[in-house]
Amino acid sequence: MRISELAAQADTEVDTVRYYEKTGLLPAPQRLSNGYRAYTEAHLQRLLFIRRCRLLDIGLSDVARLLDYAAQPQADCSGVDALIDLHLCKVRERMAHLQALEQQLGDLRKQCGVQRGSPHPVAECGILQSLEIGVQTPKAERS
Repeated sequence: MRISELAAQADTEVDTVRYYEKTGLLPAPQRLSNGYRAYTEAHLQRLLFIRRCRLLDIGLSDVARLLDYAAQPQADCSGVDALIDLHLCKVRERMAHLQALEQQLGDLRKQCGVQRGSPHPVAECGILQSLEIGVQTPKAERS
């Protein structure tokens, strides 16, 4: 199959397929006599694996590690477990940060003091006044 067919079947962009080839995540296909790349079902399955990992927000370096593990089916899978555990920890940290951000935005919203939908001048906006005097940012945002 051609690159456009491969990309369509994997629901990705042609440029993304080329990038994965360039970085070595996707092996280079054979070239036909007319110069076109000839992708196989194996390419599609690998691309779908990469896409599933990316949908889980797994970074490309970790995708490469997972592909290395997958290439050794008889090896111990503790490395795979550890990689996913680390990723899960990072997701939980982000979730905690987002919850803190949600709390801060909720607190900021309460500064308005006016019922939602009730018009009032910007000069009396408690949100903008709070932002002007400074609202404490989450620890992850501080530098």
